[in-house]
Amino acid sequence: MTSLIRVEHLEKRFRVRRRGRGALGLIRGIVPRNQREVVAVRDISFSIQPGEMVAYVGPNGAGKSTTIKMLTGILVPSAGSVTVDGLVPWKQRSRLASRIGVVFGQRTQLWWDLPLVESLRLLRHVYKVPSEKFERRMHRLVDTLDLATFLHRPVRQLSLGQRMRGDLAAALIHGPSILYLDEPTIGLDIVAKDRIRRFLLEINREEGVTVLLTTHDMADVSHLCDRMMIIDHGRLIYDGGVEEITEMHGGERTMVLDLEEDAPTPSLPHARVERHEGRRLWLSFRRDEITAADLIAEVSGKLRVRDLTIQEPDVEQVVRRIYEEGLVEEGAR
Repeated sequence: MTSLIRVEHLEKRFRVRRRGRGALGLIRGIVPRNQREVVAVRDISFSIQPGEMVAYVGPNGAGKSTTIKMLTGILVPSAGSVTVDGLVPWKQRSRLASRIGVVFGQRTQLWWDLPLVESLRLLRHVYKVPSEKFERRMHRLVDTLDLATFLHRPVRQLSLGQRMRGDLAAALIHGPSILYLDEPTIGLDIVAKDRIRRFLLEINREEGVTVLLTTHDMADVSHLCDRMMIIDHGRLIYDGGVEEITEMHGGERTMVLDLEEDAPTPSLPHARVERHEGRRLWLSFRRDEITAADLIAEVSGKLRVRDLTIQEPDVEQVVRRIYEEGLVEEGAR
């Protein structure tokens, strides 16, 4: 199968100005500004097949957003090559625009003072979507993303979850085959996250949309993707199955318990007490030693539990364990 996205030996370097130090450096303009080179992406290669949902994760500053910007044509690489659906993004950006959708979780492509529906109608003209196709697309997106209750409300009045659903509709109004998502669930509550995850799974299953997802939320990864690429300090340090890397380096989970009453800290053979504050208890446990269901049963035999949640390890924890457990050498940083 021909790769939909192909990246070979991709690099991006930036020149950053820095001011000289010392007494004269305190006086603006006396000491000339020097430059230093920052390498944001280092010799990355990967390919993505049509219909894949791939997580692209790493700590802040790892190079995730820089990669996405090169894949969309916003940035030009310093070295290497990229083709997306047979096109070179920064050379054929206008042609590529009709084939991709992009959602940046901390930015919006909607018009702030216009009702959401008017933003979508304007984007119809930007992408030159025929009227009949636009109406069909609108009907599907309004229904699937449940936009009807705020479709005619100005974007500035929308909640973060509503705005994110509006941005997803905007990214998909022209029917792209590729969707880039940069932190699409950041700041959302559990209900909003679940709605967006279910929608992404649906468009992938029913329309075959290829999704490349950057996120810090390992729950996004485990719900949506079978494959994960991890980038750290600009280097691709893992490309493989989500389940495998989670079992190897993200096996420790946290159970947060709200108790009915004050109780002494329990002794549990397969869990470690991280914190105990009043009626709230934090327990760490490894998935390869005990299941969450078995631990709940064990705790319930000793304590009266009112509510509980399970917290998965975040991306930073997984990356840290990769280095600690020797999957890659520290020198790769």
